[in-house]
Order: sequence, then C-alpha cells, then structure tokens
Amino acid sequence: MKLKLVVAILVVAAVPVCAQAQRPSAAKVTKADAQKVVKIIKDDKAKTQIYCEIAKLGDQADDAAQKKDEKKADELNQKMEELAKKLGPEYNAMLAALQDTDMESEDGQEIGRTLETLDSLCPK
Repeated sequence: MKLKLVVAILVVAAVPVCAQAQRPSAAKVTKADAQKVVKIIKDDKAKTQIYCEIAKLGDQADDAAQKKDEKKADELNQKMEELAKKLGPEYNAMLAALQDTDMESEDGQEIGRTLETLDSLCPK
C-alpha cells in the first residue's frame, strides 16, 4: 500500500476518535510511537486482522471516491472508523496526533514507512 493511502486511511479513521484520544492533539507523533503501535498490532492476531480489514476497506473507499460514489465511500469510511476503535487507545491517540504531522517532512516520511510495515502482514 502506498504511503498516501496509509495516511488517508489513518486520517479518515482519526476524525471520529480525536475526541476520544488519550493524548492532547498538540502531541507530536514520533517514530517510537509508530513503532509501538506497529508492535501492538503485530503481536495481536485479532488486531492484525482488523488492521488488514481497514486497509481493504480503504482501498475500496478509494475506488468508490474515484468513481464519484460518495455514498459508498461514506459507508466504507464509517466501517473503517468503527474498526479503528477496536485497535486500542495507542492507535487512536497516534491517529489524532498524526493530523498535526507533516507527512512530507523527514519525520513524517519515517513514521509513514514504519506504519507501512503493517501492510506486509495483510494478504494481497
């Protein structure tokens, strides 16, 4: 999965959970934060499956958006948001903080590469 799609999935999933995040929105995401979240998801088979389902839905939402099917894209985004809640407070806090991260910066790209390692856990 490309970095832009990973970021899009994270941002879409973060919108409803921002208020629930345990870290203030001014908190900065670090590579260590991303590594911690990756480890949590990798070490839990159920969370890995949830992450893969979010990624699959993200691909479908992207396809729907490209076809200008806003209703379908909204439905898929809602499903992604519900699943994201199941990945735990660390994941949701990271998503909230990622909204304030410049993903084009060196730090942002490093965080993106760290999060992309989760994609290797998902079947193609």
